[in-house]
Amino acid sequence: MKITAVYPGTFDPITNGHYDLVERATQLFGRVIVAVSANASKIPTFSLDERINLARTALAGLPNVEICGFDNLLVDFVHAREARVIVRGLRAVSDFEYEFQLAGMNRKLAADVETMFLMPSEKYAYISSSLVKEIAALNGDVSDFVHEVVMEQLRAKLRNH
Repeated sequence: MKITAVYPGTFDPITNGHYDLVERATQLFGRVIVAVSANASKIPTFSLDERINLARTALAGLPNVEICGFDNLLVDFVHAREARVIVRGLRAVSDFEYEFQLAGMNRKLAADVETMFLMPSEKYAYISSSLVKEIAALNGDVSDFVHEVVMEQLRAKLRNH
């Protein structure tokens, strides 16, 4: 049985930690959909289309991965894509409470959808999109944290602000 999993997030921008989780998910599931959230509650640095394109570039070459945007309830998106699992990353204990709350709400809304937590490699456990943006904004080197194209686009975006 080939199970489809959805890995949702804002991906503003996509990092090597995200890549690591997608790569791990491809080992477990027949198809992995990276679902880039429009997320109206946040003001992203990159537009939805830019985040989708950066994810496509950063994840190019991984098997059975699809990248698309969404702006509706996650469980509705999961059902529409005939997926059965939501993949979420846990970097540290501090992530757990929020993720546990999300998983519980998603289970209440769609009991047929499971949430699976994956931990990134230790070398990516401290990376977040917010930290990457902050370092880049202060002209720091983020080359160890993001794909080269993401780094270039981030520098260009921050230069224009």
